[in-house]
Amino acid sequence: MPFTIVSAFSLPLLWYLWGVEARLYNAVLTVPNGGGYGTWGSREFCRKGYANSFALKVQKYLGPIGDDTSLNTIRLFCSDGSSITSYDGPYGEWSNKRNCKSGFLNSFALRVTPPQGLSDDTAADNIMFTCTDGTEVEGNGHDWGSYGEWRSDS
Repeated sequence: MPFTIVSAFSLPLLWYLWGVEARLYNAVLTVPNGGGYGTWGSREFCRKGYANSFALKVQKYLGPIGDDTSLNTIRLFCSDGSSITSYDGPYGEWSNKRNCKSGFLNSFALRVTPPQGLSDDTAADNIMFTCTDGTEVEGNGHDWGSYGEWRSDS
């Protein structure tokens, strides 16, 4: 078989795609109580395995005249040892990692403070996950606002 332009193009493409695994997913989870503040990053996926723990970046309470931002970033840790963060907000300190005892994260509820009018708006304040083993794991965010509905793919 003679070497052709198609062969010349296909070989580098196959080399590039070697070892690339397509990530299939069966649901995109959203929240109805997310509020209108903040920035969501692009979708991120664990390279292999699933997210089994998380950490939060939360700004401490700044007092009555401070402009609180509360929950700034959610970092998911994957079962292959990697971590993913679609967007890293500029304020706050990282919490310790919160883990599923076994299994992986499979649903969540977001704690949100509704718009406060002339007062300080924080929007997302905390998050709670359920794990496939049935346990609930809550973040270290603030206890302001209230949790919305549990969101899962089932």
